[in-house]
Amino acid sequence: MSDEAVSRSCALIGPFGVGKTALFEALLDLAEAPPRRTRGARGAGLQVGGATYLGETWSLLDCPGSIEFFHETEAALAVADFAVLVADPDPARALACAPYFRALAEAGMPYLVFINRIDGFAGRVRDTLAALQGLSRRPLVLREVPIRVGEQITGYVDVASERAWRYRVGAASELIAMPSEIVPREQEARVGLLETLADHDDALLEKLLEDIVPTPEEVFEQLRRDQRAGAIAEVLFGAAERRQGVRRLWKALRHDAPSALDTAQRRGVAPEGDALAQVFKTIHAGHAGKLSLARVWRGRIRDGMTLAGARVGGIQRFIGDEMQKITEAGPGALVALGRLEAAMTGSVLSPDGSAAPLPWPSPPPPVHTLAIATEDRKDDVKLSGALQKIAEEDPALTVVQNPETGETVLQGQGEIHLNTVLERLAKAYHLRLAAHRPLVAFKETIRRPARRHARFKRQTGGHGQFADVTLEIAPRGRGEGFAFIDKIVGGAVPRQFIPAVAESAETTLQKGVFGYPVVDVAVTLVDGGFHSVDSSDMAFKTATRMAIQEALAEADPVLLEPVDQVTLILPNEFTSSAQRLLSARRGRILGYAEKPGWPGWDEVEALVPAAELHGLIIDLRSQTQGLGSYRRRFDHLAEAPGALAEKVAVATGR
Repeated sequence: MSDEAVSRSCALIGPFGVGKTALFEALLDLAEAPPRRTRGARGAGLQVGGATYLGETWSLLDCPGSIEFFHETEAALAVADFAVLVADPDPARALACAPYFRALAEAGMPYLVFINRIDGFAGRVRDTLAALQGLSRRPLVLREVPIRVGEQITGYVDVASERAWRYRVGAASELIAMPSEIVPREQEARVGLLETLADHDDALLEKLLEDIVPTPEEVFEQLRRDQRAGAIAEVLFGAAERRQGVRRLWKALRHDAPSALDTAQRRGVAPEGDALAQVFKTIHAGHAGKLSLARVWRGRIRDGMTLAGARVGGIQRFIGDEMQKITEAGPGALVALGRLEAAMTGSVLSPDGSAAPLPWPSPPPPVHTLAIATEDRKDDVKLSGALQKIAEEDPALTVVQNPETGETVLQGQGEIHLNTVLERLAKAYHLRLAAHRPLVAFKETIRRPARRHARFKRQTGGHGQFADVTLEIAPRGRGEGFAFIDKIVGGAVPRQFIPAVAESAETTLQKGVFGYPVVDVAVTLVDGGFHSVDSSDMAFKTATRMAIQEALAEADPVLLEPVDQVTLILPNEFTSSAQRLLSARRGRILGYAEKPGWPGWDEVEALVPAAELHGLIIDLRSQTQGLGSYRRRFDHLAEAPGALAEKVAVATGR
């Protein structure tokens, strides 16, 4: 069985809680798709479903609403032909759509807006439209005007065709005569529609200037052309759970979404050449092995053919929310390819492996961390393999082995994101893990110089051990690191033993008075003594360690904490509260300014101790309607305040 000649795909995107999954299910229910086994509750990540509607093959991508999985939305936009931005009818919630409008603009993706849950909305659709338009870079065109009976929306008027429809429970909408009371509002919306279309069509503009009424065919053709080109975005509404407006949405998808070939051209894929596909999601499916979900950009992918140096071990397409084996897939199809072990998310696949890369969204910087460890050390190897697979599935997850603290640290997009990773490790890989806040990589230094003499002498049955050293330690400038200075004269310490002294000094400084590495210190060997028979490298290392440890205690040791430069990105209406949030975490505000290319958004710069950054994203999102984010980078080491130093000293038993 082969895939149809050309398929199309649509990504359903939008913030959490607007009913995307309900719309996904409604679209599948109203198409020719088999009954689904799962409803409502779904995984946190991207879901793919397939359907045939009026003879046309479609793939639907249900993108997660949590901002912590926004990278999945970006991946869907990179391969889909069209997008439906699902929005809440409440204008107060429009701001939550800002990241999605921006992603659509950056991807150059044609889309329409579907205002969901309109059945419970008593406000004015025009107010919702105005709020959404303030976030969109392209004109939003209201395609429908609601018909109300009291506070209830019972149907709509199609502004382009000027025909009225009434919703019916469990059936297609019914064509009715246009209510007289709706005519003024419909005419107002139609004028707005035609004026927007005239901005992109001189012939239509000329007709409007001459008061010539365009034909419905002319309006539909211009709408279709502008919508496919991404010059405008139509706005529809409905109630997915009641199946209201969903058939109307299917009609818009069929007529106004671009073809798979149009999308390939927009993405820079030449129409001629060998078969070409791109992986947009990687899944490790237990006994089924590795599956690479891919978009076919060009040609036909056949089972058993070689892609990127490996044979395709099975092709599956999506039917409803299940998968079905096929022998080949053509342009536009979204399919699962088996056994492509070397393929990664974003990889471009071709028979000879020489295809040029296609644009792919970079993983977002991490904003939340957790340290993890197995409860049973015998599971450490198993954990390593599981983390490798999960990180391959999830490009927004980074696994770090911190050499300074010895911890395995997960870095991701927030508390929900990392908790999802922990749940998968527990359920899919049967790993019992302990998770906690990562340790801070504190350092130490000294405030004043100190001088110590140490002698190591041990007599055993044979050769003994003897070494004598006098060392000075002194602070250096911040960031200057470790230095060893040899001031031996007259052979007090033979030349062959001096490297052992330098090595031991540097090694001993890895654990200071507080238990952390000592930095920015100079160690000077000023004097010493030796025995012609009993002296050795080991003896001089031991004497050096003794002298360094005693000197550190006398050199006014001080705890240093890492300080990061932090940049918050958030809507400017929350800038003041974000500054207070940083100040409460011992942050020093450096300034703020509008983020370039992001109207209405600010960047706030601050220096914040790394010890204060854990959980920052949780508080930031709670104060910014879930929209705030930040990036960080190490800036410098600073002396820790006394209270923190005392707390660390107590914790380390110092």
